[in-house]
Amino acid sequence: MQDSEHLEVAWVEITGEKMTKAELYAVTGVSGRTGAATAQALITAGKQVRVVVRDAAKGAYWQQQGAEVVIADLSNAAMLTNALSGVTAAYIVSPPQYSQPDLFAQAEVMANVIADAAVAARLPKLVALSSVGAEQASDTGWITMNRTLEQRLSQTDLNLAFLRAAYFMENWQPLIASARAQGELASFLAPLERKIPMIATQDIGEIAAQVLCENWQGTRAINLTGPADYSPHDVAQHLAAQLQKPIAAVAIPESDWQQAMSGQGFSPAALSGFITMTQGLNSGHIAFNNKDSNEQRIGRITIETVFKQMNELI
Repeated sequence: MQDSEHLEVAWVEITGEKMTKAELYAVTGVSGRTGAATAQALITAGKQVRVVVRDAAKGAYWQQQGAEVVIADLSNAAMLTNALSGVTAAYIVSPPQYSQPDLFAQAEVMANVIADAAVAARLPKLVALSSVGAEQASDTGWITMNRTLEQRLSQTDLNLAFLRAAYFMENWQPLIASARAQGELASFLAPLERKIPMIATQDIGEIAAQVLCENWQGTRAINLTGPADYSPHDVAQHLAAQLQKPIAAVAIPESDWQQAMSGQGFSPAALSGFITMTQGLNSGHIAFNNKDSNEQRIGRITIETVFKQMNELI
């Protein structure tokens, strides 16, 4: 019997009550937006946090915040099993590798490793970042990677929560500099007047932290949206107010998408996946179904707030 087990038996003999083990939450993806927001929300709430990073340098900040740092690669089952062992719950972000020619095959490899490691670690609860449209079997491009993770995890007996997030508000950030210079906000989304749900990554992280601390059994799918839906025209108006200059939304013709995305390090497969995903968003194939039975969580952060934060960073 291990020392911790001796201690628990002794406590029961003295008090008649079972000891409650300290809760510890593992968070992956802390180098990205949602993982960082999740870890920070948990730390702010006074929770014990274990951040999972690929190299020690990426964990230095979190160590200063009082988090435990564990080195693991999501493609290494033994390392990830160790990282997930002994925790109350874990937030998982399977990182897409857009420069890889086989990014969809790589997503499947990581899904298998994540599922195997979580089972081997006897993880009580797992919260995974997913996406709107992950329930669709085809024609979703990049979102296929989220579906792959959902399906593989669903083959286990783990208690799961899939966070199907709306379009990230931060997706507009790469377009701000040209909008400021040219007075036009280029948009892959069309038609320009159609509103779709969007959410700030900060909201995703804060909701993930909340869900990690909840008790449930089985599998949950949770739709995540922001406090309002926005069209490209709306986005341009809010950006104009932030930049204090006229900004007009302009649709990028589909025939120009490939050229517009060139030079950003995407592999041909990744570029094709982006185009298919964007076509699905514009056609409505990728959208929340108001008739589904999924839970829904609504964030608090508006696109005005996100643009203000972006403008301060640019």
